[in-house]
Amino acid sequence: MKKEDVKKNVVQEEEVKTGRRKFLKTAAAAAGAATVATIGFPMVSRAETTILKMQGAWGAKDIFNDYATDYVKRVNEMAGGRLKIQYLIAGAVVKAFQVQDAVHKGVLDGGHQVSVYWYGKSKAASLFGSGPVFGQNAHMGLAWMYYGGGIELYNELIASLGINTVGFFSMPMPTQPLGWFKEPITDAKQMVGLKYRTVGLAADVMQEMGCKVTQLPGGEIVPALERGVIEAFEFNNPTSDRSFGAQDVSKVYMLGSYHQAAEYFEIIYNKTKFDALDDEQKAILKYASEAASSANYWRGLDQYSKDLQWLKNDAGVKVYRTPVTVMEAQLAAWDKVMVELMKDPFFAKVADSQKAFSRRVAYYDLLNSADYKLAYDHVFPGELGF
Repeated sequence: MKKEDVKKNVVQEEEVKTGRRKFLKTAAAAAGAATVATIGFPMVSRAETTILKMQGAWGAKDIFNDYATDYVKRVNEMAGGRLKIQYLIAGAVVKAFQVQDAVHKGVLDGGHQVSVYWYGKSKAASLFGSGPVFGQNAHMGLAWMYYGGGIELYNELIASLGINTVGFFSMPMPTQPLGWFKEPITDAKQMVGLKYRTVGLAADVMQEMGCKVTQLPGGEIVPALERGVIEAFEFNNPTSDRSFGAQDVSKVYMLGSYHQAAEYFEIIYNKTKFDALDDEQKAILKYASEAASSANYWRGLDQYSKDLQWLKNDAGVKVYRTPVTVMEAQLAAWDKVMVELMKDPFFAKVADSQKAFSRRVAYYDLLNSADYKLAYDHVFPGELGF
């Protein structure tokens, strides 16, 4: 080896040793600083846990309960032990329609429900998940909530009613079926005089179509059907309907409807309790609703489709697409109902905001989207039957 090479190697070795000593010195200093910080500021210990008690509006067997626990799981795992939600099913503390009141009063810290469950306090509540159809689907509804001014209008409504809650929205629900009947609905005239279950503004619409509407939470539907309180009902989806045992009391299932075409969940917290949380904890509660929104929807597509096939192939249920003429009658009913509702200035402000957003967003989506039915019929000819 040449002398100049030996000299170069010696220099490189010294540089490595010097660099190593600097690294170890810096690491030791950082460790010491961390120790001092820990000793000097014990109040930031991550060992402390804030526990929130949340109740859902859903029974233990309902997939909506699974959706709620999807949300809770994400909060608890992301919080790293500093924040924990203890989740309870409907009825554990209060009934399904009483969740908001319990959260408002602090009896519960949080709730998982839908806004139509408290539309008795203001019909505008139904607009935040189950309002008129302007061409938008539930995905567009959530887009309006978070980017079109919806959440600000929601907060304005909550404040005006003096409700001590904070809310987030999650899960763009697929179109809800027209429901379960004793015979296929081929004409809107068959709805006249029918004792029918629904909730929210859908109740106003179906009454306009001639139904005798009863508003009930999900867990009370089948017992009411068995007692004759109702003759037909809708809830939300094939999985929930199967869990209620709808197939045991009816064999006609009508899919497609405008009564509740774009709903989503409302996740609420007592505002006093929420405001006392750290910013990090508030962010986890908020963004977990967005994460659960996707997880819920994916789970729903998988499970709803499986259960629809089970209802059709194993339970002997006759599945029909609701005729266009019936859905046209629903749209006409919405038009009539909205005339009176729009006399309320706040209701009108919310509805106009939704309508303007839908006009722009649905225009883009409808003009741009591929015709998926055309593709399905091409690959699976004759299977849909309409």
